[in-house]
Order: sequence, then C-alpha cells, then structure tokens
Amino acid sequence: MNNHIISATLHPEKYPSDCHYPFSLPVFNQTRQIRFECPVTFFVGENGTGKSTFLEALALAGNIHIWRSCGGVRYQVNHYEKQLFKYISLAWANGKVPGSYFGSEIFNDFRRILDSWASTDPGQLNYFGGKSLVTQSHGQSIMSYFRSCYSRKGIYFLDEPETALSPKSQLELMDILRENGKTGHAQFIIATHSPILLAYEDAKIYSFDSSPVSVIEYQETENYKIYKRFLLEREK
Repeated sequence: MNNHIISATLHPEKYPSDCHYPFSLPVFNQTRQIRFECPVTFFVGENGTGKSTFLEALALAGNIHIWRSCGGVRYQVNHYEKQLFKYISLAWANGKVPGSYFGSEIFNDFRRILDSWASTDPGQLNYFGGKSLVTQSHGQSIMSYFRSCYSRKGIYFLDEPETALSPKSQLELMDILRENGKTGHAQFIIATHSPILLAYEDAKIYSFDSSPVSVIEYQETENYKIYKRFLLEREK
C-alpha cells in the first residue's frame, strides 16, 4: 500500500531559537528525516523526549485541526512551544488527506464540543457512533470514537491512546488499526508507552530515547523490557 504521508523532514537550520523548548532538544536538531513505510508507525521514549511534541507538530504540519479548549492561564508561557510544525516538511503520496489528532486529555474537550453541535444538529453524532460521547464513560466514548472515525480514509495521529483503555480495549484498538490500516485507506502514527499496542505486527517503531531518532525492534523497547522483567520477577 501507499501511505498518505511518506516522510517528514525537519529543518533545524531555520529554527527561531536554540535555547527554548522544543528547539533545544537534541533529537530535533540531530534528526533530519523520518520515513513512514508501514500503515502503523509508533513513537516510543521516556517522558520529555519529544515524541508527543513531534506527533502534534506532524498533525499541525498536515493541517489537522486539534480540538482543545482555549481557556486557562499559565504562570509561564513559552511562545515557541507549539511552533515546531512550521519547520517540518511532509511528503505526501497522492496529495493531502483529512484526518484527526487524538489525545486522551483533549478528547474531553472534543466530546463536549461534539455535544454542543448535536444540540442543534443531532445528525453530527452519526459520525462518532450514533450517541453522545459525553453520556458514555471515558473509555467507552474513546472506543466509540475510534471505531467510527478510523473507518474513514485519512491520516490519524494518536497520543498515548492507552491512557484510559483497559488491556482488553487496547487489544480491540489493535483490531481497529489492523482492519483499517491493511485496507490501504487509513494510516496511523502513534506515540505510546503500551507494550500491548507496540506488539502490532509489521509496525515500525521509532525510539526518541537517543538522537537521532532510530528504528528499533519490539523486544528492544524499554516498555517491553520493563513489563517482561516485572512479570518474570513477580512469578518467582
């Protein structure tokens, strides 16, 4: 199959700063290009390594709107924090396609926005499972969103989707990825800590734990090693 996005190229020579996050991270200065050769690509790495920041930047570079509340005031503001997307070039296989960005935290904002739309146009719910996402549990509404949204042609970015999912639901998400990814109409780029999701066959895994970003095997991920070591020691 041809993926919608073939590669992402970073342009560190154009960065507006070298001492502000995220431009100060070595991974964004030493990585020049990431290729997407599989229907499902995973980003792994410890917290703070930049995988979620890069995922969001990819979505914005692809003109994917991120539904989040604009409320709240921060003590300190980093004006460079959301600017990485301006310095990423995406290579598309056959032109841009629609898609979505999922993050467990901002999903609460989205399902409230969707409920507001449905108050005047109930048909909007048909695109996301047929009933209000607000009236379902967090995990149930997420799975309803996944089942409905990912059946459509597009590029889909997921940031730690396992956060509100049981192991059983994570396996169900794997089935959704498998069913829609192998048809050729959907491409998934996912930042995750889940050893269950990372076990997806034929996926490519990029590690952000070292610079530049590099491809690693499932058994080489810290997520796999930590869970395996814990379970083996627990059985002693």
